[in-house]
This record gives sequence, C-alpha cells and structure tokens, in this order.
Amino acid sequence: MPMSAPPAPAVPAAPSSAAPFSQEDYRAALGQFATGVTIVTARAADGRLLGLTANSFNSVSLAPPLVLWSLSCQSSSMPGFQSASHYAINVLAADQRLLAERFSRKGIDRFEGVAWRAGLTGAPVIDGAVAVFECRNRSQHAEGDHIIFVGEVGHCHRRVGAAPLVFHGGRFFTDLTM
Repeated sequence: MPMSAPPAPAVPAAPSSAAPFSQEDYRAALGQFATGVTIVTARAADGRLLGLTANSFNSVSLAPPLVLWSLSCQSSSMPGFQSASHYAINVLAADQRLLAERFSRKGIDRFEGVAWRAGLTGAPVIDGAVAVFECRNRSQHAEGDHIIFVGEVGHCHRRVGAAPLVFHGGRFFTDLTM
C-alpha cells in the first residue's frame, strides 16, 4: 500500500481585528529597534541646501546598489527632496550627536557652521561621517503618511574605525561597549 503524505498543518485563521493600540504605543514599540542616525542632504533645484536627520535608512539591494529612506509627507523639505536629482545619506559618527540634533530642528539654517563639501553629484557631504552614500533619486513610493525614497548608490565611502551614533528608545548612544 503506497504511503500518502501527511496532511498539511492547519493554518489558523487571521483574527478579525487586531488588539487596539495607540499611536504612542506604536511609536514606543518602534523605538525599541536600535538604528543608526543619518543626515540626508541634497541641493534643491534653486541651489538651496537641504538636510534633515533621519533614522529610516536601510539597504535594499547589492546589485544594483540601492538604499532607501523615508520622509513624512508633512515635511517642509518634501518638495526639495522630491525634485532633487541626487542626495547624500551621511551616517553619523558617535561624536556627531550635536549635528543630529541640529538637523532635526525647524526654523534654523541647519548648515550654518557645519563642515561639509560638495559630493560627486553636488549633494552636501558632511565631514566626519562614518559612511556616506551618494545617490541618484531613483524612485519614490507613497506609503501611509510617508514617502519612501529609493536611491541608486553612485559612490560610497566609510571612515574606518569610527564609532557610529545610535538611536534607541528616544535617546542617542555613543558608547557601544561589548
């Protein structure tokens, strides 16, 4: 008598509704995921410098080399980043906490007194970053209350031996002792 395969395990039905949680609960839970800290920079079509602190950075693909980051649809920088042909993602070093705080403020010239140079594509590259990814603004995707920017990396470099700035639970960390 031939053996038959065991029956497939039953897949439980999806719950009809998820347990309720507040936006604060969601945000606090997301804060438990430690991230690096970046400053995304670009030069707007009118020549203005754009820059903001972001921790929504992630790799997408090695071939082609793609990365992503996201920006709130309500950001005053949105039009400039949407129309910029290129941008740079500057991964901050542990000693750049003040820059992270500066580029998260509103109503100031974020570049005042900041050491930077024009990258290969013209986007500002911040001196002392742990790593920099210079990207072509390849695509943008609207999801929820954010736009996801996918960048094709044209050039990257890193600062060997530099410790990264880390964000976790609403706080910056600069010492990663093991």
